[in-house]
Amino acid sequence: MISDTITAISTAVGEAGIAVIRVSGPDAVSETEKIFRSKTPLTQAASHTVHYGHIIDPGTGEKIEEVLVTVMRAPRSFTTEDVVEISAHGGVVSVKRVMDLLLQLDIRLAEPGEFTKRAFLNGRIDLSQAEGVMDLIRSKSDRAFSVALKQVEGKLSSKLRDLRYTLVETLAHIEVNIDYPEHDVESLTSEFIKEKSSQVMTEIDKLLVTAEQGKILREGITTAIVGRPNVGKSSLLNTLAQDNRAIVTDIPGTTRDVIEEFVTINNIPLKLLDTAGIRETMDVVEKIGVERSRSAVNEADLLLMVINAAEPLHEDEIELLEQIRGRQSIIIMNKMDLAPQADREVLLRYIPEERLVPMSVKDDFGVDRLEDAISTLFFSGKLESADLTYVSNVRHIALLKKAKQSLIDAYEAAEQLIPIDMIQIDVRLAWEQLGEIVGDTAHDALIDQIFSQFCLGK
Repeated sequence: MISDTITAISTAVGEAGIAVIRVSGPDAVSETEKIFRSKTPLTQAASHTVHYGHIIDPGTGEKIEEVLVTVMRAPRSFTTEDVVEISAHGGVVSVKRVMDLLLQLDIRLAEPGEFTKRAFLNGRIDLSQAEGVMDLIRSKSDRAFSVALKQVEGKLSSKLRDLRYTLVETLAHIEVNIDYPEHDVESLTSEFIKEKSSQVMTEIDKLLVTAEQGKILREGITTAIVGRPNVGKSSLLNTLAQDNRAIVTDIPGTTRDVIEEFVTINNIPLKLLDTAGIRETMDVVEKIGVERSRSAVNEADLLLMVINAAEPLHEDEIELLEQIRGRQSIIIMNKMDLAPQADREVLLRYIPEERLVPMSVKDDFGVDRLEDAISTLFFSGKLESADLTYVSNVRHIALLKKAKQSLIDAYEAAEQLIPIDMIQIDVRLAWEQLGEIVGDTAHDALIDQIFSQFCLGK
């Protein structure tokens, strides 16, 4: 049972039209009323009503802020507790003064993610839905937002509940067969266990098919723009970001460090890394930038190698081509507005033709083709159907793979006619691993760790 009342700022701190301060707990209404004055006392206010009034310093009677206060009574609130939301003017000073008064009452500052954690502990949402809330906040594209919204609505939870119910039925039949071997319930044999294990594994496979796409939509693709100095890497970053994010000059070696920028291409979020030009140099600062560029090449999910198509291939570029061979990469032949001199046949030794993109960043030529190449490389040209249940969370993916392996072990044991009381261990383990995704079998330490990643006030 949760007996204390918590508060936190639920909007970003800074100058804005309004700021929202949330209070939740058994004493949320009665405690807030101590500093709020309006025509209707909050303790008499009906649920889901909004009241105009002022925040008052109870010690001096001074008016601190003009506010609107929303009352939501349990259990019809996000946390299922009494909730009060104070909408104040969006400014650092005004919000601080209201928060100071609240914390002088019998109210404590909420921990990161504690409102959502209370919603989980009070049974309003499960753990996968709670994680979907954070994915919703962090979404970097419309499609990522849609995937997270379906998770918040419980689409993944519903699928997992069905799978766990199938495993519970299987466990129940196994238990009956163990306790009453003379009653062969529904001809419970190793074949029955194999059938049920296969059924659940097939559904898990359907979820895992979308896992890579879901993970990309959730986290984005770390994309390193690499190449020699002055081939147009920074210009490409600025074009994709539609902003002058990087300095562009005719002087080689302008970029000395890795510049990061988030963009969305064909509804796919990319974390672009503009790197220093890779070449041998005696400049100490540029040398550090080149080393960071080489590190970015090793860590990136996607490599966009830019070459100057108006010049023959340089030995540094041949070395870089060798380094990216076999990686998820696209070669951009930039400056195609000039007379091409780069050896296309040599490039095709390192990369398929569909990943060789002619461009002129200066003229915005070839940008569409680059976007299509990225989409094809990671999504075969298009995203899966919108009605699919995507799995995007790394923790969920790992647990699904573990549950599948447990069922594989159960299936193989059944094939070898291992005693069913031994097979029961693997089936139960799969049931627990699926339950850990929604929080039914999750440990307290895991739950605390997950909610500690939330922002304060959510």
